[in-house]
Amino acid sequence: MFDRVLIANRGEVAVRIVHACTELDIDAVAVYSDADEEAKHVRVADEAYYLGGSQAKKSYLNQDALLDVARLADVDAVHPGYGFLAENQSFAANVEESEFAWIGPPSSVMADFGEKTSARTIMKQADVPIVPGTTEPIEAPGAVEAFGEEYGYPVAIKADGGGGGRGLKIVHKPSQTESKLQDAVREGEAYFDNPMVYLERFLENPRHIEVQVIGDGHGTVRHLGERDCTIQRRQQKLVEESPSPVLDEEVRDEICEAARRGVAEASYENVGTVEFLYEDGEYYFLEVNARIQVEHPITEVRTGIDLVKWQIRVAAGEKLSFSQDEVDPRGTAIEFRINAEDPDNDFTPLPGTLSTFRPPTGIGVRVETGVDQGDSIAPFYDSLFAKLIVTGEDRDEAIARGKRALEGFDIEGIPTTIPFHRTLLEDRGFLENEHTTTYVERELLDE
Repeated sequence: MFDRVLIANRGEVAVRIVHACTELDIDAVAVYSDADEEAKHVRVADEAYYLGGSQAKKSYLNQDALLDVARLADVDAVHPGYGFLAENQSFAANVEESEFAWIGPPSSVMADFGEKTSARTIMKQADVPIVPGTTEPIEAPGAVEAFGEEYGYPVAIKADGGGGGRGLKIVHKPSQTESKLQDAVREGEAYFDNPMVYLERFLENPRHIEVQVIGDGHGTVRHLGERDCTIQRRQQKLVEESPSPVLDEEVRDEICEAARRGVAEASYENVGTVEFLYEDGEYYFLEVNARIQVEHPITEVRTGIDLVKWQIRVAAGEKLSFSQDEVDPRGTAIEFRINAEDPDNDFTPLPGTLSTFRPPTGIGVRVETGVDQGDSIAPFYDSLFAKLIVTGEDRDEAIARGKRALEGFDIEGIPTTIPFHRTLLEDRGFLENEHTTTYVERELLDE
């Protein structure tokens, strides 16, 4: 086991990793920017080192500075958390080639799944259903038009290195082909340094289902059940729940096994998430996120398996100690992302100081946060500052606990997404499980 771990991140995920390190008797070494000098992750870590300016490119995205700090702090391993450099293949490779261990999927695995066409090919080889589309990049508008003639419109043009809705353009008719193709190529190059794009049949009203997987370095891969991430706005997740209320047991078993089989095809190591779209009783592979997910706590509370500690254990060479049959998810869990955003003003991020911050407590309530009362939410980073996770014996009880816990938040100084969450838990379509990935825009926000 490692003695010292550098946490190459900030905020609530950095605090989460500090807690895991503490329980494993590992020294947690934090880094901070100018904006984060007094941040909570700095306060709770065993040591903290200055990284650079407030802008992410000068600090949390500065690979050379991170490796310099790792050497200065004499750590054994680097944990990237999520976001920033967590899925950056070059950073993973740089750490692997250094004297430090990398706590996450290897750079070779990131290469396999970082480009969507490559990932689709791997899944197809493992007999995992993929959305009808191309497994090679396309370049000409004629390829889009030919695809539309064969499969019908709308057609999704997707950046090969994309994610989170970036580089995704929807073609509803042939006359849009050229402009949409140019836009997708432009965004792919700007956001992912990859101008290549591919095509998929666009599913207009799907559910978004993802499966948690974990593999060790000894050939063992397990799945830990699924999560439903359908409540989202403009491809950004807002609420996640587990189990998915739309799947029956037969399909649940199929999709979880397909995820496990698909990543095993690529000799997957460490944690990851396999994402699917589900529509009309059919499921299709979407992508693999080769990192820990924001919503990992709902899997932890249902299975009793600490994913962050297992990330560290696997990176240290340990074998998974549980069989697939021993993974036994129980009850229902729901996670609400608490962002410093104004839902009544197009979810505009509005950073500021938390003059009051008292999170809820009680049975079935877990709060993960990177702030305390009096802390500031910086304008330089993601607006997520806390996560509320509630559990219950079933979905009805989890929703009731969610209402109680959301009501119990006492926050002053900044707007938050809590009013949106409270509205959602009173919404008939959500309660009766009628929502799809476009439901928030169509029914709740009238966008």
